[in-house]
Amino acid sequence: MSKVPILLIGAGGHARSCIDVIEREGRFSVAGLIGLPPEVGSSVLGYPVVGTDEILPTMLDECPVVLISIGQIETPEPRLRIFSLLQQRRCQLPVIVSPLAYVSRHATLGAGTIVMHGAVVNAGASIGRNCIINSQALVEHDVVIADHCHIATAAVINGGVHIGEGAFVGSNSTVRQGINVGERCLIGMAQGLLADCEAGTSIPTLKRST
Repeated sequence: MSKVPILLIGAGGHARSCIDVIEREGRFSVAGLIGLPPEVGSSVLGYPVVGTDEILPTMLDECPVVLISIGQIETPEPRLRIFSLLQQRRCQLPVIVSPLAYVSRHATLGAGTIVMHGAVVNAGASIGRNCIINSQALVEHDVVIADHCHIATAAVINGGVHIGEGAFVGSNSTVRQGINVGERCLIGMAQGLLADCEAGTSIPTLKRST
């Protein structure tokens, strides 16, 4: 069976991880990537960076199946902007799940979300659109994650947590069961979040003593 061509928007490090998941999943073939001007003409894991945002309308006519492969740490704005454009163009935004991840059949994933290698999404979890559930992340039972969030590598989101739109939870951070993380919160690496976090809060990466 022939694979469906998919266009990736973003040609940085996160795109490499996305490509590896897409190749392992086996449903899609990467038609090319949209990147920044200095990246045009280069390749990412053998796939060409075909242009910048300037040619995006033409590329979307040719390839309406799209994944946003821009990373997200400090702000969700680049991913939000592209997602809005893709909605206006009525593009198809598939859910991509690594065959090395586990997603419960009792969980739900929104359009354009990717679940990376080794991640676990447990029963009753609800993950919104355009989210990144990164490698080795754990999303426990009955968690609700809104649109445009990034749960980074090896982060642990315990049962019943609610995470607001556009939030970021850093690598190796743990969020206590049942608490609320507001919209656009930024939780740095290795944090232990034990209480509710108001919208827009930024908690820096935990610095270990040497």
